[in-house]
Amino acid sequence: QVQLVESGGGTVQPGGSLRLSCAASRLPLNFFAMTWFRQAPGKEREAVSCIYYSNDTEYSDSVAGRFTNYRGTSNSTVYLQMNSLNPEDTGVYYCATDRRPVCKWNWKITTSGYDHWGQGTQVTVSS
Repeated sequence: QVQLVESGGGTVQPGGSLRLSCAASRLPLNFFAMTWFRQAPGKEREAVSCIYYSNDTEYSDSVAGRFTNYRGTSNSTVYLQMNSLNPEDTGVYYCATDRRPVCKWNWKITTSGYDHWGQGTQVTVSS
């Protein structure tokens, strides 16, 4: 059974950094695109970044220039480095894949069509 497991969340002060991990079992992530999402309390889940199998990346406007989506040296982990965090970045962060090599054309505006989701990791940015 394929599993995605996020980790690395926590509480950080504004301006701080965190690195999230998305680890997969029974799924070689280097062949597939991976999308990171977040969900703030009372809000809809939103996509923040997608990485292609080629390692090209795309970002939402809200995180571009602050977040970096990249793969580890193994075939089973994707990371989201988050810098210059602010309270608006607070939420539960998820990784998901539809087992395709490229990001969905509408990855920024949809949560549909993903085969596998992690359970999420909480990120809280607060002073």
